[in-house]
Amino acid sequence: MTLRLERIKASAQFRAGSFRNTSGKGPGLKGNPLPIMSEFFFGGGARRPRGVLPVSDPLPTWGTSVPDAGLRITWLGHSTMLIEVDGQHILTDPVFGERASPVSFSGPKRFHPVPATIDQLPPLDAVLLSHDHFDHLCAPSMKQLARLHVPIITSLGVGAHLEQMGVDPAVIFELDWQEQHTMPGGRLAFRATPAQHFSGRGLLDRNRTLWSSWVITTDRHRQFFSGDTGFTDEFSTIGEQYGPFDVVMLEIGAFHPAWGDIHLGPENAHRAFQLLNGKALLPVHWGTFDLALHPWDEPAEQLFELARKSDTTLLTPTLGKPFMPIQHEAPNPWWRTLSRREP
Repeated sequence: MTLRLERIKASAQFRAGSFRNTSGKGPGLKGNPLPIMSEFFFGGGARRPRGVLPVSDPLPTWGTSVPDAGLRITWLGHSTMLIEVDGQHILTDPVFGERASPVSFSGPKRFHPVPATIDQLPPLDAVLLSHDHFDHLCAPSMKQLARLHVPIITSLGVGAHLEQMGVDPAVIFELDWQEQHTMPGGRLAFRATPAQHFSGRGLLDRNRTLWSSWVITTDRHRQFFSGDTGFTDEFSTIGEQYGPFDVVMLEIGAFHPAWGDIHLGPENAHRAFQLLNGKALLPVHWGTFDLALHPWDEPAEQLFELARKSDTTLLTPTLGKPFMPIQHEAPNPWWRTLSRREP
């Protein structure tokens, strides 16, 4: 028995051969599937933007030092972000491929070019990988990152996928919920925290690996990254134990009531933010791939209105534009110029 398998079997989340959510909820569809099929086949017109999304070139800013505030973030699309914090460079859920798919010729295709290539990234200190779904664990991207020998922090069991993609086992650090990995020197730490989702990359490996949300800490800053998750009361405990957070990065896209237990959507993201003890909310997991049945910009539009009514500090950067949360601008609904419907 390998050490990885021993750790999986010892996990409190692993029961009867698979990982489980604390609530017991899974990815099964809720309600009548017929309306969902109708939306899938006849409601696709608004699921893509009507024009080219604005994409900034982050390289000139990356070439400058981060000011004393010590935290700068660049949203590169979907759940991929470059976080520059107190001299550390962290890349989250790196998806640089053209499709969120197991094959290169089919599957959801990105709406916009990647603002920067892997070769153009600053030297990385860590890659944070939340779980094994194709829109978070991109094989072509990971094979390229494997050549850099950057430490990869991920959820329990995901390392087996990474090794198959050429990643050196010595740089893979798999965590169970509530486990922490501190980088050499003690300046940067990652803690895996509960999420309500599922895993799997094929027909036979459902829930064989764990999924996690993440607390990222340095001496001066704390960030929360949701990965993929539905709403769970565990957010309250995370906020109490590990907050306050300078930035809370929450998924808002790929939502539908039929699978509302395992994705947040804008309303539950706003609700989760209230529990997580965060200072500012950065919505991610939208605007790059068509992974649901809603108009492409609907999650951002709904969250924008919820934040406006509740005085929530909402961060709405355009793709590729590095920004400092402490110097945030007023929310800007830049997506409205590309909407296929009236805002």
